[in-house]
Amino acid sequence: MKITILGSGTSQGIPVIACPCSVCSSDDLRDKRLRVSVLIEHEGKNIVIDSGPDFRYQMLRAGVKHLEAILFTHEHKDHIAGLDDIRAFNYRQQTAVNVYAHPRVHEAIKREFHYAFSESKYPGLPVITLHEIENTDFSAEGISVVPIEVMHHLLPVFGFRIGDFTYITDAKTVSEREKRKIYGSKILVINALQKDNHLSHFTLDEAIAFAEEIRAEKTYFTHISHKMGLHADVSKLLPPGIEIAYDEMVFEI
Repeated sequence: MKITILGSGTSQGIPVIACPCSVCSSDDLRDKRLRVSVLIEHEGKNIVIDSGPDFRYQMLRAGVKHLEAILFTHEHKDHIAGLDDIRAFNYRQQTAVNVYAHPRVHEAIKREFHYAFSESKYPGLPVITLHEIENTDFSAEGISVVPIEVMHHLLPVFGFRIGDFTYITDAKTVSEREKRKIYGSKILVINALQKDNHLSHFTLDEAIAFAEEIRAEKTYFTHISHKMGLHADVSKLLPPGIEIAYDEMVFEI
């Protein structure tokens, strides 16, 4: 299974254009972060987790030629806003793209992209097949997926475990029951927004503590605000086995 980090950043704290802060003016490509998303290539199938506002560029940059499914963690705009851009895959594949999400997320998708679900169809509309998921194991394109429910302050959000890979974003708390689904993962990708406290996201220290509790072979932090600081500087603060993810990072498991 090949994993590509399509985006490791967040809309949280995005500064105005021409911000002079050290991260925004950095020449280090690891500090250039699009909104969070990940591509999973497994058994000839491409699955993306979340299609945020940068989805189209991420697909072009990664050279993705076909897309079988999208799994959605939750309904916030920085995770669903790019869904309209599946049109190119519809045209190329002449098939719908399967979307797996909680019923609450389905309702948000139907509101935001109502034209895709209207009775009056016209050429070029995004073609989506919705699949409802709850907090029970399911199959996406023949691939076994274990949902992991975490809390984004008061909002339940899904992370996903596929084989030995676990991906979680927008978590602030995780119950003991859900942690048991994560233990034994070889690779964990988890959110770490910034160093200062935040209402609905893990801070750097909280993410480190969570990673040390889970004890995956490798942990990568994602959903990173520019407030976190430079990739090179933050990397010096991390224990062994924990790294800051960056856009276009690729690993296999």
